[in-house]
Amino acid sequence: MIYRRFGRTNWQLSEIGYGMWGMGGWKESDDIQSMESLNLAVEKGVNFFDTAWGYGEGHSERLLGKLLQNHPDKKLYTASKLPPKNFKWPAKPHYTFSESYPAAHIRAYTEKTLKNIGREQIDLMQFHTWDDGWTPEEEWQRTVEDLKKEGKIAAMGISMNRWEPENGIVALETGLIDAVQVIYNIFDQAPKDRLFPYCDANDIAVIARVPFDEGTLTGNITRETTFPEGDWRGTYFVPENLNASADRADLLRPLIPKDTDMAAVALRFILENKSVGTIIPGMRKQKNVIANINCIDGKPMDTELYAKLKTHRWDRKPTSWSQ
Repeated sequence: MIYRRFGRTNWQLSEIGYGMWGMGGWKESDDIQSMESLNLAVEKGVNFFDTAWGYGEGHSERLLGKLLQNHPDKKLYTASKLPPKNFKWPAKPHYTFSESYPAAHIRAYTEKTLKNIGREQIDLMQFHTWDDGWTPEEEWQRTVEDLKKEGKIAAMGISMNRWEPENGIVALETGLIDAVQVIYNIFDQAPKDRLFPYCDANDIAVIARVPFDEGTLTGNITRETTFPEGDWRGTYFVPENLNASADRADLLRPLIPKDTDMAAVALRFILENKSVGTIIPGMRKQKNVIANINCIDGKPMDTELYAKLKTHRWDRKPTSWSQ
């Protein structure tokens, strides 16, 4: 495993982290599979695990707590997210600060997370939603400062709304935010316009999420793809988005070298950008853990391929289905 410095925290994080979004279910069989994959990831050198209270109302956090118990001799970096008080994702401009992140709510859910993971401190706590209209509110600023002083959180971050990578830059200017989590992949390259330069200049760490565009960049999404009832992707890949996504994936296929696959190319594309501290793909199955880790070899991507991939940028704006 290769490690990168994580902004001003100075942590050395694995280039491939672990996104635990898909581990919020409640079936015992799912938990067994999840723990097998998590343990394998640790054995392979993964040391950063990102969860949230919103993933199964703390269920995913409790799995992280079990993982920490399984590996008491290893330093595993923990990250979670505070749900907004109104429990509505993503943030909307008309949502007020008081219905989103008042001080008492920030404190209450920080304590819930600490209990779930079985620790007195979490390495990185993040706002799960954000709108820069809330930035001037001193209430959240003082609360974050106090939680750091009390040793309950080591660092604070923001999870940027989908396709709004600049809605959070004002909050970064407070100096209280140590990391941002943002969608960045072959399609979604907008963060490199303003967000990444700001983070580089101010030593703010970057977590790249949704590296496969919810599945499109694995190469497995076609116009005929369907999803089981209850699968969140069914609400994201509405016909409008499914068809457009599948068509764009088809345009990428001729570029993929014969000795690899689209998913590996997608991860390596992200790591070519040195602003990125770690990537957090979801890896519910052991085969996914192995595949994602094996594609990282520390070698630079072919410059011609990288240049061609950058031309597949796809700028999008939030919609009713983008969530």
